[in-house]
Amino acid sequence: MPFVTSGNDSSGESRRGGPASDDTSSAGPPPSRTTPTAATDLVAARKQLLRRTDGAKRTDAPALRQVMVDLHDFWLTTKGAELGVRPDSGFAIVAVGGLGRQELLPHSDLDLILLHDDMDPAVVSEVADGLWYPLWDAHIKLDHSVRTVPQALQVAASDMSAALGLLEARHIAGDESLTELLITGVRRQWRADIRNRFVELVDQAGDRWRRSGDIAHRAEPDLKNGRGGLRDVQMLGALAIAQLTDGMANLRPDSPGAGLQVAYTRLLDIRTELHRIAGRPREQLRAQDADEIGAALRIGDRFDLARVISDSARTISYSVDVGLRTAGNALPRRGLAMLRRPPVRRPLDEGVVEHSGEVVLARNAIPSKDPGLILRVASASARTGLPISASTLSRLADYAPELREPWPSEALSDLLVLLGTGRHMVAPIEALDRTGLWGRLLPEWGAVRDLPPRDAIHTWTVDRHLVETAANASRMTTRVSRPDLLVLGALVHDLGKGRGADHSVVGAELATQIGNRFGLWPDDVATLSAMVRHHLLLPATATRRDLDDPATTRDVVDALGGDRLLLELLAALAEADSLATGPGVWGDWKASLIGELVRRCLRVMDGEELPTPEPLTDDQRARAEAGGVFVDIAATENAHTHLVTMIAPDTDGALSKMAGVLALNGLRCHSATAQSHAGSVVDTFMVIPAFGDPPDAGLLRQQLLQATAGTIDVLARIDARERESPIPTAPPPVTDPDGAPVAVPALFALAPPRVLWIDRESAAGTDGSPRTVLELRAADRSGLLSRVSAVIETHGAAIEWATVATMGGTVIDTFGLRLTEDSADLRSRLADAVIAVVPPPEPPRETDDEQGTSGVPIG
Repeated sequence: MPFVTSGNDSSGESRRGGPASDDTSSAGPPPSRTTPTAATDLVAARKQLLRRTDGAKRTDAPALRQVMVDLHDFWLTTKGAELGVRPDSGFAIVAVGGLGRQELLPHSDLDLILLHDDMDPAVVSEVADGLWYPLWDAHIKLDHSVRTVPQALQVAASDMSAALGLLEARHIAGDESLTELLITGVRRQWRADIRNRFVELVDQAGDRWRRSGDIAHRAEPDLKNGRGGLRDVQMLGALAIAQLTDGMANLRPDSPGAGLQVAYTRLLDIRTELHRIAGRPREQLRAQDADEIGAALRIGDRFDLARVISDSARTISYSVDVGLRTAGNALPRRGLAMLRRPPVRRPLDEGVVEHSGEVVLARNAIPSKDPGLILRVASASARTGLPISASTLSRLADYAPELREPWPSEALSDLLVLLGTGRHMVAPIEALDRTGLWGRLLPEWGAVRDLPPRDAIHTWTVDRHLVETAANASRMTTRVSRPDLLVLGALVHDLGKGRGADHSVVGAELATQIGNRFGLWPDDVATLSAMVRHHLLLPATATRRDLDDPATTRDVVDALGGDRLLLELLAALAEADSLATGPGVWGDWKASLIGELVRRCLRVMDGEELPTPEPLTDDQRARAEAGGVFVDIAATENAHTHLVTMIAPDTDGALSKMAGVLALNGLRCHSATAQSHAGSVVDTFMVIPAFGDPPDAGLLRQQLLQATAGTIDVLARIDARERESPIPTAPPPVTDPDGAPVAVPALFALAPPRVLWIDRESAAGTDGSPRTVLELRAADRSGLLSRVSAVIETHGAAIEWATVATMGGTVIDTFGLRLTEDSADLRSRLADAVIAVVPPPEPPRETDDEQGTSGVPIG
């Protein structure tokens, strides 16, 4: 387990035992030479401290760390005195890592160095054995080394991890002058060599970030090693010791995250509670622990905890960006580099220049008299791709006044320039947000800042999702007649979230307020508000309702008031929003559905007759009347998508058997339609082969004949193929406390499946039978459409049409149903039966590897 053997917090070497010497390297503790001493009392005190979890007796996280430090300091000091490790003894006990920083967590290793002044090896061995063996015998995890000061400095000079650990060294007991020699020597050596070691330090951090990911947007973040984690703050501390940066990134106390130190302390408290709850040195926060940790820290539920983590991690990430950039610019120059002329200041905009690769204020800029300077700085940064200087942001935060309302046209123009730069806008907006400047421009932003999504399909926090949507929308500005409204609508479309009401309704009111502040014309304010109010209209209608039903198009046109511009903007916004949601949310199937809905709406707006459902072709009618089985596969404009037409007798389970045959041949169904004629069902499927070309239509027909005749069980074959598949579909084996295996389902969903009922305006068809719409949201699996169709058709419902949407590993399948009766009991039984055939939610598993992740976001 990496957290048991890690030596990254120590002096650079991880040693669990062996004879004490200057070159200890044994892989584990040797046989005991002594009986347990007072170390057992230390262990007992630790256990008693961690058992205090009831109400007032429970020690909070900061106090727990301090008590842990005091306990270990006391034991080490006492034991050292017993062994003769006293002032002027030639020995010193030095702590590094968590104990060195006085941030010892409940299950962290002890990272210790026994320093000696070139003493007799026999005496050194006796002292070291007397110190290490009681700790080993008490089963306290220990990283240790025995060194002289020159030896320790030599290790620090060659090992980056050792150097970083020794920069945090703290004297515990013994000869303090030895410790002082070590600490001053390591720091002097670090400052002298930083020019040569800076690249290695940055590369090491980059490797760590690639392994552990970004904490702010990670489902189950590594609080210690991830980007924006505790290690990053310690790296900034090392750069501050090298006198290259102050490590604080010029963040004001009133900035989001309240500054770097507060962000660091929050993550440290969360990591402390994670250790306490897990009962071991876990660094990855898992979903099943989030609610308990949030309650212990009085933060709230797992969503509140996720928001705090995101806020803290983004503050630290911003500080690291600034710190590394500042340190790189401050590196001491040598040789010919010392003779180079100072960098030239290059004008970028009014009052804005480029200097040393950063966007800074011009010498004659006066922030207190120039409210629009913030947006000019941000737009210049986005246009050039250059970062904004931390000192510039700090100066703007201190002196820039609020923009008057309505904004001057120049300010709105600069905002539109910023929003039109695509992904280049992300970094400057993040910089403005971390320093409190973005909130001055958009006070409504505070409600969604670091707000975690409630749906697992979303990749980003709500505020970052808005920025990503605007970045996507900026690539679509040539498609619409009002690109300014498109990017503004993308930026504010979800601002109503986190306010306890329908975010589209609340957001529309906020959009009116924001539009007036921006100085838009009244008609444009109304359009912006309508964009936010109806930003879900097109995707929801296209994926949930029958497009061949004339009422579907009329409802959309009526909702939009026949406004062609609004329809055009909503179509582009739907795509930008979907692309910013997560992988697989936007694809050919969704684009085609929304495109068809938009075309139908435009025809109605232009006064054309609303198209009726497309009739069957003469060939399809003839084949349906013949009563046989027919299968055809046709290519589409997309090279990877194919249209499959199947005609068979209209019997119970026809759709299920057709979908099952497709799944059996590796054809993923993305949409389906069904019509009946002369006792036959004519179904069309838009499919994508799992790989290669689709199978021959004759093979599909032969299998459909066998399925219709009942000679093969398609679902049974799909189940058998799932069991034989080499692709793992189940988590690692689960065992009970006695080691016996626990039976678990073969498939798991990352989020619980849901069945929604969407009643249509017309409750009954022409035959008097009730109609409704069933929407299934669940994890995908092979043959899911076939399984669900079979269940529906055997539980008192007939499928009139279906729309299949696959978003990554999640499906949203919508079925237009004709019921034999419309009763709560029938709906309940049908919903339960559908849920029974989809992958169930994944149960909590305590046996996962520490580095694994269930994928269930804590927020």
